[in-house]
Amino acid sequence: MSRFSALRLGHFLPSLLLFGAGVLATSLVSLSEFFVSLFNVLPTLLLLLGGAFCMVYSRQRELFLLLTVYLGYFLLDTQTDHFRATGSVREDGALIFHLCCLLLPLLYGLYAVWQERTQLVQDLIARAAVLVAVVGVAVALQQRFPAALLAWLAEIRWPALHGAWMSLIQLVYPLFLLAFIGLLVQYLRQPRPLHAAQLVGLLGLLWMLPRVFIQPQALNIMGSQVMLMIAVAVAHEAYQMAFRDELTGLPGRRALNEHLQRLGRQYVIAMADVDHFKQFNDTHGHDVGDQVLRVVAGQLRKIAGGGKAYRYGGEEFTLVFPGKTIEQCLPHLEVVRAAVEGYLVQLREQDKRPRDDRQGRQKRRAKAAGSVSVTISIGVAQRQAAQLTTEAVLKAADQALYSAKGAGRNRVVAHGQVRRGAVRVATAEA
Repeated sequence: MSRFSALRLGHFLPSLLLFGAGVLATSLVSLSEFFVSLFNVLPTLLLLLGGAFCMVYSRQRELFLLLTVYLGYFLLDTQTDHFRATGSVREDGALIFHLCCLLLPLLYGLYAVWQERTQLVQDLIARAAVLVAVVGVAVALQQRFPAALLAWLAEIRWPALHGAWMSLIQLVYPLFLLAFIGLLVQYLRQPRPLHAAQLVGLLGLLWMLPRVFIQPQALNIMGSQVMLMIAVAVAHEAYQMAFRDELTGLPGRRALNEHLQRLGRQYVIAMADVDHFKQFNDTHGHDVGDQVLRVVAGQLRKIAGGGKAYRYGGEEFTLVFPGKTIEQCLPHLEVVRAAVEGYLVQLREQDKRPRDDRQGRQKRRAKAAGSVSVTISIGVAQRQAAQLTTEAVLKAADQALYSAKGAGRNRVVAHGQVRRGAVRVATAEA
């Protein structure tokens, strides 16, 4: 099922910036000698560095994407070098160009949707075998039947669909369309920076191919940018794995530690904890417990007042308010506490999950009793003159959290005082 709530513009932003930079650089009448030399060697450097990075982290899909784009670049670059040197196309130029236009979206789309398996060696061999087989067949046909193959590629199969805007052979466009649909579905099912980069990279290839012989640097520039998109996406996901909690989607403890190092002299830290979470897990199971953590994280993510939420660990969360006072933060913390309390978590049996959203809504309306509400306790502390480190403020917020727990839970308590929040409402039992 699609996770539309997980769609992020940030997934596309780096790739779109690289795409735009490539289009802008290509549109320039002339590039300096430095940039010409840079883009001549950049694809090879990206293949070596990006390939090594992918091998270290067992990212075989990205490795073969880089290899596919580089092979297309290498073959076309040989043709464009001859064209720029002599002013004429090589005898096999048209056939090589059409084959590259045909195989690039085919192999790119295939490797982009080909998920990694647990058997890494077997997976590597399978991907390499597909590449060797496809390229081998294409080379064999190109050597044995060049004229017949060229005529077959250049044939207009659907005259009614052919337009004057088609600068490539007609067969290429359905392949690009199929690859685009496959990559779009993949991103909607699993919104990830890599899947977004694959989509933008495919559009970059489609933009590049008609300009290979028209704009001298289009191949070098956009080929480099597409490879860079993939490498940046791998680095982006590596960063998320290190700094973002996979279950809740919130930044993790490592990200929190880095944020704490950049805080100024005035800030507020709040510690939030799910009340009776262990008992809740024991009663309803870990799957429902994970659902509760995601619900709480979703509400904490909406915190206003300039605050940012982090998952501290287990059922604990941290909220940081840079440049704020405790009086400014307390109303926002009360709002998020009440929002968590008022949210009903639907209990679903894993073997009786609804098949679609409509059935799910009907089932929830018919069985409102199959839900529970959870509450959180929050302790909050403001940096004082005597507190020289963020660890001291964290400790003070943690002490306030224990005070909130001891005062009956489901409330916000500031460090040094017992402040009653809203009256705790008993959770509904299934």
